[in-house]
Amino acid sequence: MTDDKRTAIDSTDITIDQKLIDEGTAQLNSEIAVLENWLAELDTAEENDAEVAATRKSYHDMLSSRREMLSALAKQAKLQAVVTK
Repeated sequence: MTDDKRTAIDSTDITIDQKLIDEGTAQLNSEIAVLENWLAELDTAEENDAEVAATRKSYHDMLSSRREMLSALAKQAKLQAVVTK
């Protein structure tokens, strides 16, 4: 394979990777917004309700997980930017 073909393939791979990073970031931001809205709705519910408390904990755990994934994706995007330069 010639260097030109390798460069073209590498550029395509990087573009695809960046597109996936962008889509993943958008999806995670959307999920974070939904979870934050659900948590805000739960804030109006009774504090003493065990089901509400369990749901709140579950949503907080999911929110934390999404934020960690978003952070990891941001780090990956930075690595991609360094590799492409």
